[in-house]
Amino acid sequence: MDSLGRAYLFLLTVGLGLFISACTTKAENDNTITQKTDIPENAPDTITPVAPSDGPPGMVWIPGGEYIMGTDTDPQHRSDESPAHKVKVDGFWIGITEVTNAEFAKFVAATGYKTTSERPIDWEELKQQVPPGTPKPADELLQPASMVFTTTTEPVDLNNYLNWWSFIQGADWRHPQGPGTSIIGKEQHPVVQVSWDDAVAYCKWAGKRLPTEAEWEYAARGGVAGAIYPWGNDKDLPKHTNSWQGNFPNLNTAEDGYKTTAPVKSYAPNKFGLYDMAGNVWEWCSDFYHVDYYKSCAKQDVSINPQGPVKPYDPNQPYNIVRSKRGGSFLCNEVYCSSYRVAARMATSYDTGQDHSGFRCVMTKEMWEEQKNK
Repeated sequence: MDSLGRAYLFLLTVGLGLFISACTTKAENDNTITQKTDIPENAPDTITPVAPSDGPPGMVWIPGGEYIMGTDTDPQHRSDESPAHKVKVDGFWIGITEVTNAEFAKFVAATGYKTTSERPIDWEELKQQVPPGTPKPADELLQPASMVFTTTTEPVDLNNYLNWWSFIQGADWRHPQGPGTSIIGKEQHPVVQVSWDDAVAYCKWAGKRLPTEAEWEYAARGGVAGAIYPWGNDKDLPKHTNSWQGNFPNLNTAEDGYKTTAPVKSYAPNKFGLYDMAGNVWEWCSDFYHVDYYKSCAKQDVSINPQGPVKPYDPNQPYNIVRSKRGGSFLCNEVYCSSYRVAARMATSYDTGQDHSGFRCVMTKEMWEEQKNK
């Protein structure tokens, strides 16, 4: 492989790629970790049914309560979903759907914001996430680009995600699959190709924030204890969510009606009235990701409003600053990913955009009162 090829492979696998392997990893490590929460007294196992008299448009009130986060019993669970542990969260509003292309376009028009995928790669920043001494790639490989899924022509080794992911210049939120693609006619599809930074920027502009993992999972469960999916335990996936049917990654029969993203509200909501809490697109959360975080949580009787670990760590990408994503996407399937489960988690470098990743927002009572008073 010549020097240009090595630089490209470096960008793809070290600087911007290894996040995908979190779909299948069962890695364990001995890194110590603390979480951003005090050790509380035990809280009652109740849900307050009373919603505020008004609220932000496009959002639903999730009453505070206690639940079991994670799983020890789901046969498809991975090591970072265990041990299951008690969590209590305060009430909050959360977006009924993911943020759409139309909504994100309003933000960009109002602010002139350029997403991570639309900006050249900052080598000074990127080199902090790779092994010391890694050579700088050629300048042409540091141009605006993002990750794009490509269906393969035949069955491939599922242990090598480079068979279906590519780092494509010109791929961004307006061109999700790269140059020549667009979001025209997809205004009500969830925005994709947004990094964690992009999602946070939108939330700040809207007077909102990203959900914590604890808030996200609590909302996804819809008040149904022990369910595997947001809708319950029915395994008829095409009926309930946008995921992959067929042989991944070379054959998608699109039994659910879609090969990539679906318009929001294409499937029935969960019991909290939330759409697409499984499948369609992965959703950024505010937390750092740490592979052993739940081990720390389980040492407490109950964690109240946990904010995630104080530092990130994913053994599959040890130099990257990784954040948590939830919910799975249109690429998830029973054989490779199965992350449309409410307990499923994924670690992704904060500066990475993909054509199957988006987000939704939350608001607290205090944030809503502040916005109303402006």
